[in-house]
Amino acid sequence: MNDYIIINDKDNVAVVLRPFSKGEVVNGVTVKEDIPQAHKVALKDIKTGENIIKYGCPIGHATQDIAKGCHVHVQNTKTNLNDVFDYEYHPDFADVKTIKKNKTVDVYARKNGEFGIRNELWIVQLVGCVSGQAQAMVREFKEKYDTSAIDGVYTFNHPFGCSQMGGDHIMTRTYLQNMVKHPNAGGVLVLGLGCENNQMKAFKETLGEYDESRTRFLICQEVEDEVAEGVKLLKELYDVMKSDKRTTQPISVLRVGLKCGGSDGMSGITANPLLGKFSDYMALNGGTTVLGEVPEMFGAEHLLMARAKDEETFHKIVDLVNNFKIYFKNHDQVIYENPSPGNKNGGITTLEDKSLGCTQKSGSTKVMDVLKMGERIHSHGLNLTSTPGNDLVATTTLGCAGCQMVLFTTGRGTPFGGFIPTVKVATNTAMATKKANWIDFNAGALVGEKTMEELLSDFIDLICDIASGKKKTKNEINQFREISIFKDGVVL
Repeated sequence: MNDYIIINDKDNVAVVLRPFSKGEVVNGVTVKEDIPQAHKVALKDIKTGENIIKYGCPIGHATQDIAKGCHVHVQNTKTNLNDVFDYEYHPDFADVKTIKKNKTVDVYARKNGEFGIRNELWIVQLVGCVSGQAQAMVREFKEKYDTSAIDGVYTFNHPFGCSQMGGDHIMTRTYLQNMVKHPNAGGVLVLGLGCENNQMKAFKETLGEYDESRTRFLICQEVEDEVAEGVKLLKELYDVMKSDKRTTQPISVLRVGLKCGGSDGMSGITANPLLGKFSDYMALNGGTTVLGEVPEMFGAEHLLMARAKDEETFHKIVDLVNNFKIYFKNHDQVIYENPSPGNKNGGITTLEDKSLGCTQKSGSTKVMDVLKMGERIHSHGLNLTSTPGNDLVATTTLGCAGCQMVLFTTGRGTPFGGFIPTVKVATNTAMATKKANWIDFNAGALVGEKTMEELLSDFIDLICDIASGKKKTKNEINQFREISIFKDGVVL
């Protein structure tokens, strides 16, 4: 097993895979100071102003002379990024191959042609004021009826739906409407208060096509006992969905979100490349993956732009990236205030370092489409969508785009889950072992234990088992289910 990795032949740094002490040797270079695991060591003398190269690309420049064997990190490195850029389309498509693994999943066929990996009964709250009532309905319904014929009864609290204007109001409504039509829900009760901005009448009028036999609406202020009425409506929905059966379908029916959080220096070496290989596998088998986290594309966006399927898609990526930078500037915030303290402790030095590792999740296939925030998936293959890096908002947005699950890589560890199954993939074995109650899969096995092809095969099997209901994710087992809706403007 190697104790370090040089990711690209062009790199002037190596990443150590275990803590190194002063005097040890990395690729023939004597280490001049202690280097923490997943951090970088200089392979040559690097002059002030010279670029630090990792993944074959600059991740910043040296702010002082760095002798070979020294620790390369925040104390001597700074980002090269700055402001909004102009871009040109220079397509660069890879000849992508993948393992041969014909797989099927057992899923729920929905009336609109989509497929759910769960058959859950949901309460979608139009406004935060009815969270208590929604929780009471779920609690009383489960106490009164046996719900073992379905995959669960859930409601998802949020603070919005009132005191919002303009784009924020529309965004909240759009997110909730997309949840109402999500294929993982076999039945949905839409619950309003009555006096909120997010009015039930406008919500229904703009909802578009939906399955009326599996959707009910209730305004709390219009009935005497809203909890009893809600339980009655939940029972009606349960009676419709309790006989639903899984049917066998090709893996191409899956729509999978790609996300990372609590990243470390191993993220771009193990877990994110594994998701990239999985994304390629899905694309080449007719499936769909969706990558968000636009601020964590900054510094690597040129690689995604070169993979745009055509010039129109390229311009969509340019708008995706630059519009998010403008969003930062409109709020007088620094565009490149990233990585986080946890990222830095884990070995990530600059945003370019983080982004080049983050975008490994996208694999190597063409970018087929770019979605606006709240927009639903139209195209198979790799999609990009507008989300912030924030874990809860990004995961909610991926689910509202139509993803039935999210794959979430983490090096530091995180317990949360979205309103759809959230598969936690560890970047390193130590964290996977320590937080086994959070982690679903250990990509740290790539370091000296398994080949990428072997691990990818195991990972595809796991995803098929989760999609088919044979296994639950840790967030499902722990009952960690949350939503968070993007907000830009003022609150009244």
